[in-house]
Amino acid sequence: MTDNDQPPRKPRAFSVDDPEKKEAPSRAGKPPRPEEKVRKPSAIPVATVSMTTEEDDPFQPRAAALDALTPPPARPRRRRLTPGKILTASLGFLLALALGVWTDSLIRELFDRLPWLGWVALLAAVVALVALLVLAIKEFMGLRRLAQVASLRESIAARGKSATAKEARALSAEVVALIAANPLSARGRKSLEALDDEIIDGPHYLAFTERELMASLDRQARTLTINAARRVSVVTAVSPRAFVDLAYVGFEAVRLIRAMAELYGGRPGTIGMIRLFRDVIAHLAVTGAIAAGDSLIQQVVGHGIAAKLSARLGEGVINGLMTARIGISAMDLCRPMPFTALKRPGMGDFMSDLTVFASKTATAEKPDDRV
Repeated sequence: MTDNDQPPRKPRAFSVDDPEKKEAPSRAGKPPRPEEKVRKPSAIPVATVSMTTEEDDPFQPRAAALDALTPPPARPRRRRLTPGKILTASLGFLLALALGVWTDSLIRELFDRLPWLGWVALLAAVVALVALLVLAIKEFMGLRRLAQVASLRESIAARGKSATAKEARALSAEVVALIAANPLSARGRKSLEALDDEIIDGPHYLAFTERELMASLDRQARTLTINAARRVSVVTAVSPRAFVDLAYVGFEAVRLIRAMAELYGGRPGTIGMIRLFRDVIAHLAVTGAIAAGDSLIQQVVGHGIAAKLSARLGEGVINGLMTARIGISAMDLCRPMPFTALKRPGMGDFMSDLTVFASKTATAEKPDDRV
């Protein structure tokens, strides 16, 4: 019998539990060692399983909390004639008369003493009067622009869904004239001119106008808001006194509101800026302000990020959120068109940027533990 005619070798079993000790090969004809019994799969009752929903997950930001922080659309307050305004106007008129009488008597006395000194005083009074007249005209134009923005926004909101093609083009022309000085609207104005005769439906024409003209301005407004919120967060984290925090938050709020008004074509004067700032703050006061606390940080920012932040950085995030609320309210009051075709910004649009920025700041402030 040759090697090719030999019967094939039977398989052998080895134990893999201990690599140093191998079990002896099983003899021919002997049945292999019985294997361990495999546990049969069993069903787990559904009642014993409790799934954690996304709302109850402490490591995820709560959408309800973010929606609660987003202020509702702001509207300018109604201007009414109140006793306080009448008193202020009467006292101002009396003060102006007193100032005029004092100036007249001063110039007369200077003419009696030295004629050339009287002419100098008269020239100074004329220059001051002209400057006051120019300032009054400027303030009047600023108030008129703010009133025009508010009236245009209300008209578009009232006729937006039922406007004819002629009315829609007239409203669109007013918006174009209002923001024509802003170079960010150049591309949108060209697109609007190119497709002027292609759209004959009034609501669709207004929606197209909003997308083409307001999209770039809204992006710039978001950039202004997030930059102001970041600056407030950093200053709050490093400032030694609460008074410094309040002063800087107020300064950034005024600067943000002014930049927002100039972005959308308002360009208010001093009186107009005071009125616009009062409208924004009054709106936030009515809708509720943000209260700083660990519970709010845990709900909105999340436990994971809040654990990495120091107490000062946590306060910075809260003040940054307040600045973002001011920016959103300022957009509502300064935008010449209501949010219809485009999405109105919310706190969720700024939350990720603020938390990432705060986390990077906290990481940078930690000492290096490496040897």
